[in-house]
Amino acid sequence: MSQKPTVAEYMTREVRTVSPDDTIGEVAQQIVENEGHNGFPVTNGRTVEGFVSARDLLLADAEAQIFTVMSDELIVAHPDMAITDVARVILRSGIQKLPVVNDAGNLVGIISNTDVVRSQIERATPGKVGKLMRTLEQIHDVELEEDRRMVRLDRLTPTQERVYADELEGRKYELENGLAEPLVVIDNDGELFLADGHHRVMAAEDIGLEEMDAYVVVLAERVELGMAKTAREAGLDSLSDVEIVDYARHPLVETTKRLQ
Repeated sequence: MSQKPTVAEYMTREVRTVSPDDTIGEVAQQIVENEGHNGFPVTNGRTVEGFVSARDLLLADAEAQIFTVMSDELIVAHPDMAITDVARVILRSGIQKLPVVNDAGNLVGIISNTDVVRSQIERATPGKVGKLMRTLEQIHDVELEEDRRMVRLDRLTPTQERVYADELEGRKYELENGLAEPLVVIDNDGELFLADGHHRVMAAEDIGLEEMDAYVVVLAERVELGMAKTAREAGLDSLSDVEIVDYARHPLVETTKRLQ
């Protein structure tokens, strides 16, 4: 339960790459056409030979080949590497993206500074699940167990009144790229309360998903949960009762504006 999150959990597995023999003009066009890409690993088969960024292409001859400008002094990550270690490497090196290679030296993904930040936001860590279980045991003096399974979204009772539109966009990206964290759900005698993951669930519903992976805390007997009372008082019966708040009203944005 104390295992640290790893690169394999957060890396992007489908990596767009270029060849050492591609021309600078061809790669520059790919950067223009592929939103969110400001550079690519340079590979020969599955072997990483370098990395080329948009900066490397500046003022270079469009007909020259990529191997003439790519960086071949690479820092790479391993799938089993802890996210905290990757964060240190990114911070100290200033590199925004690290190719991820396996024991055979083959490219299996890419991890970015954005992925590192994402790993710290709405993360359903085993520690978070364990803390919830200990809290329920102490408050209700009830036996419980943890289950990992798929849950239907239409069976979930939300316990949070609102989500923020800007965060939903990020969650949609994660879901569409297979990067979303499991939900945390409490099974109270068959009634499923969503304890963590409201933005993920709302994003999933918006793109038409019907079920999601979840850590499910199963109570041995039915108890009166505080979150159930809160949900009733807020009129939260289903996901349709959750309000989506515009980005401009996000409290962190308001705080930032006040500090300027």
